[in-house]
Amino acid sequence: MSSENETPERPAAEPPEQLALIRETVRKAKVPRAKPRTWRGAALAEELPVARVVVNKGVLHLDQFFDYAVPEELDAVAQPGVRVRVRFGAGAHQVRDGRREGGRLIDGFLVERRADSDYSGPLAALADVVSPEPVLSAELLGLARAVADRYAGSLADVLQLAVPPRSARAEGRPSPEPLPRPEAPEAGIWERYAKGPAFLEALAKGGAPRAVWNALPGPYWAEELARAMAATLASGRGALVVVPDGRAVARVDAALTALLGEGRHAVLTAEAGPEKRYRQWLAVRRGSVRAVVGTRAAMFAPVRDLGLVAIWDDGDSSHSELHAPLPHAREVLLLRAAHDRCAFLLGGTSCTVEAAQLVETGWALPLTAGRDQVRIAAPLVRTVGDGELARDEAARAARLPSLAWQVVRDGLKSGPVLVQVPRRGYVPRLACERCRTPARCRHCAGPLEAPEQRDLRCGWCGRGEPGWHCVACGAVRLRAQVVGARRTAEELGRAFPAVPVRTSGRDHILDSVPARPALVVSTPGAEPVAEGGYAAALLLDGWAMLGRPDLRAGEEALRRWIDAASLVRGQADGGTVVAVAEPTLRPVQALVRWDPVGHAQRELAERAELGFPPVSRMAAVSGRPEALEAFLATAELPRDAEVLGPVPLPVTRPSGPRRPGDTPPGETWERALIRVPPGSGAALAAALKAAQAARLARGGGEPLRIRVDPPDIG
Repeated sequence: MSSENETPERPAAEPPEQLALIRETVRKAKVPRAKPRTWRGAALAEELPVARVVVNKGVLHLDQFFDYAVPEELDAVAQPGVRVRVRFGAGAHQVRDGRREGGRLIDGFLVERRADSDYSGPLAALADVVSPEPVLSAELLGLARAVADRYAGSLADVLQLAVPPRSARAEGRPSPEPLPRPEAPEAGIWERYAKGPAFLEALAKGGAPRAVWNALPGPYWAEELARAMAATLASGRGALVVVPDGRAVARVDAALTALLGEGRHAVLTAEAGPEKRYRQWLAVRRGSVRAVVGTRAAMFAPVRDLGLVAIWDDGDSSHSELHAPLPHAREVLLLRAAHDRCAFLLGGTSCTVEAAQLVETGWALPLTAGRDQVRIAAPLVRTVGDGELARDEAARAARLPSLAWQVVRDGLKSGPVLVQVPRRGYVPRLACERCRTPARCRHCAGPLEAPEQRDLRCGWCGRGEPGWHCVACGAVRLRAQVVGARRTAEELGRAFPAVPVRTSGRDHILDSVPARPALVVSTPGAEPVAEGGYAAALLLDGWAMLGRPDLRAGEEALRRWIDAASLVRGQADGGTVVAVAEPTLRPVQALVRWDPVGHAQRELAERAELGFPPVSRMAAVSGRPEALEAFLATAELPRDAEVLGPVPLPVTRPSGPRRPGDTPPGETWERALIRVPPGSGAALAAALKAAQAARLARGGGEPLRIRVDPPDIG
């Protein structure tokens, strides 16, 4: 097996099979080309007998195309875009029963048919065509390559994300006939925004406007997205919307169905199951439907004649892919908007610094409402600081100050009240009652927690601690450092015994609650929608979100608060929100004024002064100290690159789901941040990819992780 940029060495006994790397330098070199043939002498296709294949081998040093011969019997079905099976890897030169085997079978995609190959030796033949369905178009291949280059990853890994697994049953079913284009919708509630009607009109006329949309609070954002998609469909083009989770998908799905009827859009979510999702994906690829709404995997949906890409709530962590090369849906859609020259819409009730940067650079226009509209739609926000809590006797009963008690009482007279608690569980963090020393496990030093009222166990290893005592003072009584959602629900249930209490969290998320009086205790991001809106909301323990050692702590806290407060009725209808957080802090002030855009602009200005993302481009490289040091010494980074660190990574708990960047249990890892100024991001990604590929080609055994645009940089 040889690549194009190497001169193949032919052993005296038998010539090797060839899997050729397509390189521009070799393409220009004057190398004599032989007629394509296989080592078995099998009959080849008469026209275009060479197939260029990308194999599903997601390692950087094999991130290349390979050439194979097309047997005559596969000529008709071996077309660009189909799935194929090829011989690849070790064992390609073994001889069994007088016949030479060609390595193990591996899946891949046929990307091109050619008349000849840049390699003059014999080619291995395609083993099989898995399906005649062309699933990889040239546009999708180009997008996947752009994403792989941006995130220093391999093309095969991106294609694993872009093309769903095959379902033969779904392929065998025909897709419905496409419906005629709908009529352009009226502006409707888009009239609440100064430039909203003009934006929809540009979409309906086939334009490509780009906007950052700060949506007004309330339940209408899904309808507004549906109208933008309908305007795009009216121009004869396709539309793609990516939202954070299945609940948001259901809201946009219902809005689209109400506006356009059935059969005009597809829903792409993992919850649908492999067969249904692949059937919907095929309907999009075949052109049966031209509108797609889905979660982050839908960012690669092969929509024909793409006219609009939109993303809702880009600050949600669900938009960040968990598999290599860890792309973010916002960045992928930005690439699609640039490559396809289509419209782009980034929307949310809050605003990220990346969104503010798009407006500041002039790449996108702002879509905002006037202050009079904000005052009508937003609830009244009041704050309670830590100093007031310490002096308030009522706060000792259920961590609620007198103001919050009054707001809850008044709100329960007319509807449900939302209570947002930053931590799930019962008592997730404990400490000694006497000396305040954190309670730790005797076996692994993990934090002790109380998942239930009487249980005490380690949050890392899960072992019980029935006989705990403080190692500092010997006391045996504990106090809660952090109170979880279930404990809060229990306290509120005692405080309001006649009112039902419902909880919504990771284990059980409520989609909606009725308009009847009730207390709804929820963790951030799991808040159910109330019919007619909540009468009031309490945002507890603001310090828990603001105190995180993360560059995005303030932005994330404000986003969580605004998302919850947006579910509350407007100030004109008596909606009130009480935030238990220090009133002088910038995110709290932005919440009171309902000014997420101003907060993002100030954050962006400060990051520009300090050279932090998104003004600069950054990558995180983590691994064992020896491997990390060797990598940094050999990587040919851009001249303007600045290496920050390395510094030790915090130990990651060994229990629970693993996430990208987690430190393996029992290992000591370090992390280095590499920062480059604007314009050098592509060079940084290329340098990191080349260094990692060279390291893997040499057989580097030490694990090393590279992440471009890390979400958490401390």
